[in-house]
Amino acid sequence: MKKLLFTNWHLMRWIRLIIAIGIAYHAITTQQYFFLFFAAFFLFQALFNTCSSGNCQLPKSK
Repeated sequence: MKKLLFTNWHLMRWIRLIIAIGIAYHAITTQQYFFLFFAAFFLFQALFNTCSSGNCQLPKSK
């Protein structure tokens, strides 16, 4: 679990993390707490390196 969270941070993982933080900030400041579900979705994807369609990862070069 520790290896999954702290390794292989590529550009898409950082973008998902930034989107999650941005959506969460906006949801809290505007008191529209429904959008926290979207923030949690992107945060889950960023932390665990998953994708909704299943093939978002780039192939590893040799």
